[in-house]
Amino acid sequence: MFCPHCGSPVKDGSKFCTECGAPLPAAPAAPAAQRARADQLASGAGSAALLLGSAARKARLAQVVSEDQLVSARTYNVIMIGVLLWGLLVNVVMCATLGGAVSRINPIVFLILYVACSIGGIVIAGKSDKPLLSFLGYNMVVVPFGLVIASLVDAYGGVGSELVRDAFVYTMLVTLGMAAAAVAFPELFAKLGGALLGVLIGLVLCEIVLLLFGVSQAVSDWIAAGLFSLYIGYDVYRSQRFPRTVDNAVDCALDVYLDIANLFLRILRLLSRKK
Repeated sequence: MFCPHCGSPVKDGSKFCTECGAPLPAAPAAPAAQRARADQLASGAGSAALLLGSAARKARLAQVVSEDQLVSARTYNVIMIGVLLWGLLVNVVMCATLGGAVSRINPIVFLILYVACSIGGIVIAGKSDKPLLSFLGYNMVVVPFGLVIASLVDAYGGVGSELVRDAFVYTMLVTLGMAAAAVAFPELFAKLGGALLGVLIGLVLCEIVLLLFGVSQAVSDWIAAGLFSLYIGYDVYRSQRFPRTVDNAVDCALDVYLDIANLFLRILRLLSRKK
């Protein structure tokens, strides 16, 4: 973006030029059709991906591993946090560079590629006991999900917009709060597994029906935001119950990544309706 008065480069979302001090015109709003398409891509996509990974989580809880595969609690958590941050950083870069490109992809083609890549990544990460292969599966989920996020971020002003910044801040605050709650009150989150899965299944079915009939999903977004907030705490709690292997650290990072990404999408949509 360049200042129309002096031609100096300015950051997206700036209100005044840093060189000449002149007020800058507001960035044009994304067309309604682009925002609607981005909402459709985001709606239910992450919920379904999270639902597909539930079977893999149950399998990890029951697996038996040898002593030589185990690492210390500190190493386990450092790996999990590092892999999680990698996925979030990849998504931030994609939002900053690829937002407008997604809108030029045929939605049917994009949906097919998204589903194929995400399911493939979840299956690879869930079935593999090799950390590098699980990390490959993790990235197969992160990249297509990042394109969905980039599409929605672009539709609402890009990474420099106040709306996107607020959604990011709220998401991080909720994530840190729920992670702390999971550490402080593990007994509470231990009881939530079955209830959360039931609500998630109901939410996916409900949003499919709402999407087919063109009904507003404002209420379901509030429910989903609360659900994924609880899922963050639950998956952080459960990550400490799996055998502490490097492979499980990568798989748990995928669980928490899906929770955070879904929560961000819902908060962004809720804030956009409010404003």
